[in-house]
Amino acid sequence: MSTPQEGTRLSKLMSERGICSRREADSYIAQGLVFVDGQRISELGTRVNPDCEIQLGQQAQKAQQQRVTILLHKPVGYVSGQPEPGYKPAVVLIHPDAFWAGSGGPAFNGNHLKGLAPAGRLDIDSTGLLVLTQDGRIAKQLIGEESDIEKEYLVRVEGQLSEQGMKLLNHGLELDGKKLRPAKVAWQNEDQLRFILKEGRKRQIRRMCELVGLNVVGLKRVRIGQVCLGNLPLGQWRYLREDERF
Repeated sequence: MSTPQEGTRLSKLMSERGICSRREADSYIAQGLVFVDGQRISELGTRVNPDCEIQLGQQAQKAQQQRVTILLHKPVGYVSGQPEPGYKPAVVLIHPDAFWAGSGGPAFNGNHLKGLAPAGRLDIDSTGLLVLTQDGRIAKQLIGEESDIEKEYLVRVEGQLSEQGMKLLNHGLELDGKKLRPAKVAWQNEDQLRFILKEGRKRQIRRMCELVGLNVVGLKRVRIGQVCLGNLPLGQWRYLREDERF
């Protein structure tokens, strides 16, 4: 084991390896459910060799297996995270009556709502695929600083888009003084654009369109990574299947 001044914090290393989130790692460590090179670690802040072997105890493994991830077709008028005055958070739609029958997954359990949080935002006036998860690994994969997951949107617009404007949408714009990462933007039909992004700044697509003279009149997210909205009805939800990966 490394001395306290050396090595990497165990919780940080567990997060970097995708074992769990830092918060979950601290909880497992405090409960004595983490083993480093076969040795039980129960002291928070422990530093370890970055090349060490990390294993979770059976109780921690079981807890992870029971965590659920939910896919919701969010309607307009619901906020993704913290509720705003006069509006409801999207999580209130996660109840048995709104479950998409026939989509599979475990039986609904009230425990599935505990710690359920959105992994990414979708504006109050936008619709489409919203992911809510209890699993810190999935949250980190989708919204972590190093996330490279594609998000795909269908965006109905008004206005005229020049050839130069289209080039700028794909690469060259900046928001809040910071350049945007390259995007993939093309016409889907005469009044609808398809956006594929690898980042999610606040109201990013609407603001991008404004910069090139377009007004967004409808925005729908249809894919996150390899998971598509598909036929999930508006206002309904389903569980992420075991065979699905973002």
